[in-house]
Amino acid sequence: RRRLKPLRTVVAWRGRAEWDQVMVGLYCGDSRLQQDALDRVSAWKSRYGQKMPLAVDCTAELIRCKVLDSSGRLKSHELILSYGLALVRFVNLITERKQKMASIPLRQLAREVDIPIWVVDLRHELTHGKLPRLALCRKGCDVVLDWLRKTYWSRQLGNNLCEGSEDEDEEEGEANTELGNDAWE
Repeated sequence: RRRLKPLRTVVAWRGRAEWDQVMVGLYCGDSRLQQDALDRVSAWKSRYGQKMPLAVDCTAELIRCKVLDSSGRLKSHELILSYGLALVRFVNLITERKQKMASIPLRQLAREVDIPIWVVDLRHELTHGKLPRLALCRKGCDVVLDWLRKTYWSRQLGNNLCEGSEDEDEEEGEANTELGNDAWE
């Protein structure tokens, strides 16, 4: 009998070290290191295209907003629009898959994946109402980035960027090398 080789998954990053470096860079708070991580994510996106995991894409857009904010180059109104677009995309992309199955209210979908309801309400205001204050957009960005860190990034490759990681499966790190769109649904 012939033994089958395990299937290999092709990803845009070179390996665990590059993945970890980008993850730490995105969340470090240093604008220069964040920009380096954003440049690396852009390179991944050019290689991976539509296969880029949604969580990576959303994280990069939100971090890009924070980097622009800290640069002081944009006016308040421009920052609100930048944060707003990133937050609207996050909520829409996260809920899109489940929404295709049936018409379910966004608030219910958010509750199911543990996204604060006020983030969905903020998305609604950004889309249909008058623009919120910059402080609220910044707070929404921080909450969503924390959600992404806990729900996606800290679970990839056994990384321990969040406090609860010791409770997570030890095996999950090895089994999740694909890091695809389905890995965090």
